[in-house]
Amino acid sequence: MAGGQERALRRRIRSVEATKKITRAMELIAASQIPRARARIAGSAPYVEGIERVLATTAAEASGASRLLGDGAEARSVLVLAIVADRGLAGGYNSSVLRQTERLIVAGEAEGREYRLVTIGRKAIGFFRFRGRSVDRPFLQMTNRPTFEDARQVAAELTGPFLAGEVDLVQLVSTRYRSAGVQVVETRQVLPIHEVDEEREEGSGGAEGAAGAEGAGGFFDFEPEPEELLRLLVPRYAEAVVYRALLEASVSEHTARQRAMAAATDNAEELITTYRRAMNRARQDAITTEILEIVSGAEALRANSEAADERDDFLRNDQQEQSA
Repeated sequence: MAGGQERALRRRIRSVEATKKITRAMELIAASQIPRARARIAGSAPYVEGIERVLATTAAEASGASRLLGDGAEARSVLVLAIVADRGLAGGYNSSVLRQTERLIVAGEAEGREYRLVTIGRKAIGFFRFRGRSVDRPFLQMTNRPTFEDARQVAAELTGPFLAGEVDLVQLVSTRYRSAGVQVVETRQVLPIHEVDEEREEGSGGAEGAAGAEGAGGFFDFEPEPEELLRLLVPRYAEAVVYRALLEASVSEHTARQRAMAAATDNAEELITTYRRAMNRARQDAITTEILEIVSGAEALRANSEAADERDDFLRNDQQEQSA
């Protein structure tokens, strides 16, 4: 029995060791992808910030493009873009975004809004299919190393319905990368564009910054008119927002996978240690059982030998008495 248990534990140890090699390799691969993904975020920041500044300046002068500006509070038709991964083994990365998206839709439907859904990542398809929600357009194979062309394709699915008047609000649910230890699931408004960026105004330096902004406004000359220029910039702005979200989702996915695989590797090591202790106990039990069997057999042989000697002595003494 102990020998069979030892063989079973050996098989389990080999299986866990093989799994540990896989999780360790995946951890190293994810760790190698993080610096590159972070560098791409830093490289895209000037373009994203620049187009946001141009768009804010144009929006301030565009008096006739009211539909492109606003907070979307009165929207009745909403298009939601959810960005997750094509693969799992990344801890709660996928489930956090998908559950946030589901809560957003459920809360909006309770208020009478209608929702359309666009997803990036294979994991979103099964999630919403299981819940009976249709996905207008699923995008796959974009989250590992996203390109600007990928963002352009996704942005076209967002800006087209909005500019055509089919939807009133476009929202984005994805993971915002703060640091190596902090990634936050956020819901962001893509379209319409917020009219006032209060955070930027507050950081402009008080009265001096306000005076500089007021003075700078007189040096802008728009060609074509701000309303037309805003319609031309909106698709570019959506592309920049989606591209930045894809890059942040990519580095967040790699970070989450690294942590998950590191935890899996540690758990595998602990499990191997536990199995080895159990195997050593089983081996010791087997050795003890064999020693007991050997000792018992030796005692039985010794007892039989002593009994035979006593019988021989008895017979010898009996023969001597009869002879006498």
